[in-house]
Amino acid sequence: MQNYNISKSSSFYAIGLSYKKADADIRGHFSLDDESKLNLLVQAKENNIESLLVISTCNRTEIYGFAQHPYQLIQLLCDNTRGTVEEFREVAYIYKNQEAIAHMFRVGSGLDSQILGDFEIISQLRVSARLSKKHNLLNPFSERLVNAVIQSSKRIKNETGISSGATSVSFASVQYIFDTVEDISNKNILLFGTGKIGRNTCENLVKHTKNEHITLINRTKTKAEQIAGKFNLVVKDYANLQEEISTSDILIVATGAQRPTVDKYLIQSKKPLLILDLSIPKNVDENVNDLPNVSLVHLDHLSKITDRTLEARKQHIPFAEAIIEEVKAEFNTWLETRKFAPTIKALKHKLNGFASAELDVQRKKISDFNEAQAELISNKIIQKITNHFAHHLKDDTISTDESLELIKKVFQLDPSPKNA
Repeated sequence: MQNYNISKSSSFYAIGLSYKKADADIRGHFSLDDESKLNLLVQAKENNIESLLVISTCNRTEIYGFAQHPYQLIQLLCDNTRGTVEEFREVAYIYKNQEAIAHMFRVGSGLDSQILGDFEIISQLRVSARLSKKHNLLNPFSERLVNAVIQSSKRIKNETGISSGATSVSFASVQYIFDTVEDISNKNILLFGTGKIGRNTCENLVKHTKNEHITLINRTKTKAEQIAGKFNLVVKDYANLQEEISTSDILIVATGAQRPTVDKYLIQSKKPLLILDLSIPKNVDENVNDLPNVSLVHLDHLSKITDRTLEARKQHIPFAEAIIEEVKAEFNTWLETRKFAPTIKALKHKLNGFASAELDVQRKKISDFNEAQAELISNKIIQKITNHFAHHLKDDTISTDESLELIKKVFQLDPSPKNA
């Protein structure tokens, strides 16, 4: 990547792990909450990493950034999570330069999601870019790449049917409840946690169950009240969690904790209780399975119940890939121009020097010398010359490197970093 004059580091990497090889427990070890992400960015800054993006969802944790070696990014991840380098090696992937670029396009476009066509990841990418930019960890390359990925994601969503049909985890949760619980409209449902999946599940429950017995609990009560206000639901204090679980038929856990928030000791009732754990890391301890009245279902299982819709979506993959290739080609065209940007800038600087010297000569020779007119004409000529060279360097039929050397030699250019 140094040839493109975009980074002092040698390569652009994408490192991470996803549902494809890492189960929920391992993904939980590498999960990053907001505080951990912030700590990682601070550490990256201290380690002189110049551009870095972090995303962490239920299904994947990834870092995109510039480094001399991918281990620099892997170490950042392990230092700020419960994961180890050994665990990472077992399940991880590492992509470099063009492969890393292609990977971000597939992730952002929903082609690499556990549920094909799930576009929730793109909002994570957008938020991550804003956070990195706020901490001066987003160089022009990364910013342009993220914008290109967002553009392809929008086009795929609007121009193909790859996101048609209901396959989100939140909808799958409600579908599972419908399939396994009788008389759903009269059951007591408790939603613990109001993260994004929790909010979406709550909305789907209200829409599809016509249930008037839904209660929300969140550690921060005001967040639960904001959501409850939209749907006219009941909110209870976090201190009442055990009591509310005892009266519930269905418990949906969507908290964002790093360790389990619900275990068998919280469950005092003997009546049947269905628990849906929509959290990564898992927020319901496996020990609830010791209780004969409890049925526990995790997010990974829910992701598998929408096969029919996913099969229909697969037909749209070629159209989505064509859009990605189109947008990626535009990005790579811009990237190629970065190769010769310093030389063109140095050439323009040199020509401005020629023009300035000649204007000084003519100014002394001509008594009524028109300063403004002369500068306007010379600037236009310089712009035309530099545009002509830039157009020549974009030509696929010529050797850009040889042309750059010739231009530098003819005009005695020395494109220094300050001109880049």
